[in-house]
Amino acid sequence: MKLSKVWPPLAVLTAVVAVWWCAVLATDSLIFPTPAQVVSGAMELVEDGTLWEHISASLGRVGAGFGLALLVAIPVGLWMGRVDGAFVTLNPIIQILRPISPIAWIPVAILWFGVGNASPVFLIFIASVFPMIVQTAAGVHTIEKRYLRAAENFGVPRSKLFRQVIVPAVLPEMIVGMRIALGVAWLVVVAAEMIALRSGLGYLIIDSRNAGNRYDLVIAGMIIIGLIGLALDGLMRLLEHLKIVRWRYGR
Repeated sequence: MKLSKVWPPLAVLTAVVAVWWCAVLATDSLIFPTPAQVVSGAMELVEDGTLWEHISASLGRVGAGFGLALLVAIPVGLWMGRVDGAFVTLNPIIQILRPISPIAWIPVAILWFGVGNASPVFLIFIASVFPMIVQTAAGVHTIEKRYLRAAENFGVPRSKLFRQVIVPAVLPEMIVGMRIALGVAWLVVVAAEMIALRSGLGYLIIDSRNAGNRYDLVIAGMIIIGLIGLALDGLMRLLEHLKIVRWRYGR
């Protein structure tokens, strides 16, 4: 990575930490921690092993819910994009359900699935499936009709047309939908863990607040959530470098 791309965000991050530290010292806050106290609290979690347990629990739930959503969303999105009847029938229902905040589903999830892992997995599924369906269907609709007609005129079988024309053309839009869905999924699992579970980063934050006002652990948990979210988005962006979708991106 070029240094010119690294130093600007590092400079901003350094400035934010400096302002944070100075603000805490200037106000003589007895509750809000300094960056050093947050680092110390994070190291405490690393040393006793609880941090890795919470991270693995959260990532496991996100992986399960996001994977299920992917298995449902891609076929449904392709179907809606290719079949007008499917789009006309399903799109109104999806557009009704899509704006409902996944957090609003928490009472329903607890009622249906209890307070185990099934509830957050369901919430992550709900949060992830709609962005991917909408983006995939939109990707199919944006394919140039002349390419499809040309393939049909040359007698290309539908199965081959689907594999070699439609899917490659839609993949960039699929990746965009997956990036959006994964970001929302990571938000939802943290919120769900604050309410209904006893493990995960969301639970770590709320438990640290309730068990002795450990705000150093609260802030540490928030920062770790942000860093993992950044890493997940970076992993998704690696898909943009796949040879099959390089045509879509100018850089």
